[in-house]
Amino acid sequence: MSNVDLTVPPEKGNPQGSLFDRLMLLDHNGQECWSARDLHAPMGYDKWERFEVAINRAMAAAENSGLDPRDHFRGASKAINGGRWGRQMVSDYRLTRYACYLIAMNGDPRKQEIAAAQTYFAVKTREAEVRQQPTDVSSPEGILALAEKYVEAARELVSTKKELAIAAPKAGKWDAFCDSDGLIDMAAAAKALNKLTGGLGRTKFMEMLRRDDIRFLQRQNPRLPYECHTKAGRAEVKFVATPNGQWVEQTFFTSKGLDWLVDRFGGSMLPAA
Repeated sequence: MSNVDLTVPPEKGNPQGSLFDRLMLLDHNGQECWSARDLHAPMGYDKWERFEVAINRAMAAAENSGLDPRDHFRGASKAINGGRWGRQMVSDYRLTRYACYLIAMNGDPRKQEIAAAQTYFAVKTREAEVRQQPTDVSSPEGILALAEKYVEAARELVSTKKELAIAAPKAGKWDAFCDSDGLIDMAAAAKALNKLTGGLGRTKFMEMLRRDDIRFLQRQNPRLPYECHTKAGRAEVKFVATPNGQWVEQTFFTSKGLDWLVDRFGGSMLPAA
């Protein structure tokens, strides 16, 4: 991706209206856009790394629709507070309205912030389409045609939300141990399986996962799973912050991964109460 410097942002958009209106930027061609770094918290993501997962899904959705993601997700840079000198440059994306819409539709549907973003960008996308195809509102027929376009947009939004609800993971036996991303860290996994492990703590549980008869965590990289498990959707690896401010890789189980581990022990264990 080419880099677009947004460290000195263009004039902000509408200072009134919704939060997403206030976060809107204008690029040097006068086109509206949004900084991904500005959106990750309003869309309900406390960590940038987690928001990037939704961005990557949205980029894949754009590509699968026959679009070039680079037209809607432009590489950018942004200055934020922090670092050795009090300010540091971080990677960012300059997002079109359509890119924001795709991110909202590919975000965690359980987040209220995502639902608000879905509504906002769906309506704004339809408004833009209406502007590109002006309707004569000087007659009752023209007003009716405009109203029908908005009704169509509302129906599309309702339909999309229903499809997302159908596609969303159904409640399962491990849900009580999942974080907001639907993943299970090692401490929670040890607790979930305490009937199976005899009440092992996190450290002992991870040692168990490195045993030759289980082969879940690597011996040479004791925090990471073998690649076969990530490819099979049993585990995910994310960077997490340590108490001293460092970032380290950490393995998280998926619900599928815990099911696999129970099967590995030849049981049909229910989660701990």
